[in-house]
Amino acid sequence: YRTQLWDKQSESFLPSTPGLGMHVEVKDPDGKVVLSRQYGSEGRFTFTSHTPGEHQICLHSNSTRMALFAGGKLRVHLDIQVGEHTNNYPEIAAKDKLTELQLRARQLLDQVEQIQKEQNYQRVR
Repeated sequence: YRTQLWDKQSESFLPSTPGLGMHVEVKDPDGKVVLSRQYGSEGRFTFTSHTPGEHQICLHSNSTRMALFAGGKLRVHLDIQVGEHTNNYPEIAAKDKLTELQLRARQLLDQVEQIQKEQNYQRVR
């Protein structure tokens, strides 16, 4: 995600100041909190849920003063990725020092796991 504040002078959205933060809260279909954490004005968060169904993602600004200076407008850009596409495999390979074959095996295992989750979800539905 990435946030932008409204600038009255230029009448456009500009990148947020470093002091602005976002509180991210994710709830599963049962209303149980899966993630609740404070982040900066832009960042990345991930969560794994074991409950199939619709999840609720709430983003709250940590500052009311920033919003007032910005004319009360805050724009939030979201890029939501679901499933095995969320894994950054080149980063995983570098961190874990995996060979190309080991990395491909990990990708295939992740795909199998994703298929199993999808099948379980379809059974519940």
